[in-house]
Amino acid sequence: MLDIAEELNRWVEQGRDFAVATVVAVGGSAPRQPGAALAVDSEGTAIGSVSGGCVEGAVYELCRQALEDGETVQERFGYSDDDAFAVGLTCGGVIDILVTPVPVGSPGREVFAAALAAASGGEAAAVARIAEGPDELKGRAVLVRGDGGFEGGLGGHPELDRTVADEARAMLDAGRTGVLEIGADGRLCGEPLKVLVESSVPPPRMIVFGAIDFASALVRIGKFLGYRVTLCDARPVFATKQRFPEADEIVVGWPHRYLETTEVDGRTVLCVLTHDAKFDVPLLQLALRLPVAYVGAMGSRRTHEDRNRRLRDVGVTELELARLRSPIGLDLGARSPEETALSIAAEIVANRRGGSGAALTGGHIPIHPDTSNTVVDRIGSVA
Repeated sequence: MLDIAEELNRWVEQGRDFAVATVVAVGGSAPRQPGAALAVDSEGTAIGSVSGGCVEGAVYELCRQALEDGETVQERFGYSDDDAFAVGLTCGGVIDILVTPVPVGSPGREVFAAALAAASGGEAAAVARIAEGPDELKGRAVLVRGDGGFEGGLGGHPELDRTVADEARAMLDAGRTGVLEIGADGRLCGEPLKVLVESSVPPPRMIVFGAIDFASALVRIGKFLGYRVTLCDARPVFATKQRFPEADEIVVGWPHRYLETTEVDGRTVLCVLTHDAKFDVPLLQLALRLPVAYVGAMGSRRTHEDRNRRLRDVGVTELELARLRSPIGLDLGARSPEETALSIAAEIVANRRGGSGAALTGGHIPIHPDTSNTVVDRIGSVA
């Protein structure tokens, strides 16, 4: 639900009744991951997607039905060998869908509204609701905010809300979406419940160093991929908003000095396009020691070898150098700035998702790896 927070928040502000279908779990090859959502309002307008097209029609009808009868339901969709035209995932996967009506005045409406407002405003937020359990607990929600506070309730045992909030807070810290399996009394014993926790965190950062034409293309594709993009260069004549209108931030300053003072985390990607030793060496010396997701540097293989020698001379270890993606990008035969930006973005995505970068044609491994065993399915444990 939070993946379409901006559109849904507008519906809330407009006072629309709607139902939202959310992917709870996936098995095998499936196009969308837990948290992906499709919402339908009382006029029949639909936004979002739960399957990339395979089961959208059936899920749409479930949302319309939920708006009519007010019932929260969970349905499973999978490929049917007996009837190739049956509703199902032709990719061979299985997805569980939770459909929740959220009309004006419903028990969880205020909590959902607060969660959508927070997520659409770029705040960290997690919302938890019952996926499987007693009907009287369905439709309610708990919202956990980035500062650790929570609001709302599931309407069950008093301890349940506190336990769910604690676990949702841990999942929010990790930026995870998944299912908790707990007891109705908030402990591991008792009647089992399954609680869907959706996390929304601010966009990850992409910092591009070097105000060159290749950087302009990379800034654009970084925004397309959902990053908050900063362009940094020490030369004020080149680092301008006119040249990089899509950048969220333009910084004029020495790259390594900026990196010393700005905030980065385990999702941040750093792309060094300056290929000038006086900028590259102090910048990479620092970057390779930071807990970021990706560090790449542009340059020919000759530039790469010279840069590595200079980095070793200033004390960068072989283990640290092993983190450097250089020459930056995947081998796509790229020539233009746009093609080069695509090759860099492809490497970033492969690094983030664990892809090989190899062609899918002729391969024998799943296109969408099975992530069903990586969600939190017990309190405090990750399968």
